Amino acid sequence: MFQAIIVALVVFLTVGGQELLGFTMIGRPIVIAPLIGLLLGDMTTGLLVGAALETVFMGVVNIGGASSAEPGLAAALATAFAIQMGGRVEVAIALAVPLGIIGLQIKTILYVLVVGPFAARFDRLAAAGDATGIKKLHFGLWGLQWFLYALIPFFALLVGSKATQKVLEMIPDVILHGLSIAGGLLPAVGMAMLMKILWDNNVSVYYFLGFLIIAYFKVPLIAVAVMAVIIAIVVAQGDISKMKLEKEIAKKLTGSGAVDSSGMTASQLENEAFFS
Repeated sequence: MFQAIIVALVVFLTVGGQELLGFTMIGRPIVIAPLIGLLLGDMTTGLLVGAALETVFMGVVNIGGASSAEPGLAAALATAFAIQMGGRVEVAIALAVPLGIIGLQIKTILYVLVVGPFAARFDRLAAAGDATGIKKLHFGLWGLQWFLYALIPFFALLVGSKATQKVLEMIPDVILHGLSIAGGLLPAVGMAMLMKILWDNNVSVYYFLGFLIIAYFKVPLIAVAVMAVIIAIVVAQGDISKMKLEKEIAKKLTGSGAVDSSGMTASQLENEAFFS
């Protein structure tokens, strides 16, 4: 019972806390596993499991619809099971991947069932300007959702690792195969959702440039990422220089009184300076 409460509390504070505070990375295996190992009296096992699972889930960052597994829950249960089994890290790690995949599905279902029905309520509170009501509803739903989510490791540890493994083995292969296919499609769906939100015709040329570099020139992703950083720095420097120039022009024009700048934008002031 004590171990179940400890692990459930850690999942609530780390995985749930990461969702509340942003991408603080406190929900990563390299953080959760050693923490549970420390609280359960086996720091060595916690470090071993955390390092191993961080390697497994290193590329897993669930953003929007681009999601595949929940590494935090997997790390918590794998560490606790490994300690229960006397340090059998390899067995616990084998359980971590299916636990992470199923944990993400449960997390999504809870979000839809707990938070989803209150979307219209948030709209009404926002329309009424009730900031206090929005805060109360926000934190209340957060607490309820992650309390329910923390019950998963709580009951999983109560029944034990062997029972949990048997439940996983009872899942039909066709369902696991479907989950595998869905997991492969989710990154593409997630990217499409993110592009729909972020798409801007002014910067679309960079998207096609990246696609061309990767698809036809076979440049590694790391090299493309470095190119993107360089382009971003160059564009940012250009924007900063343009802003400074607009401010200087506006200051000169308003100071000399040559142009009535009231109601004129910085771009209009720049045009006036160019044509004068």
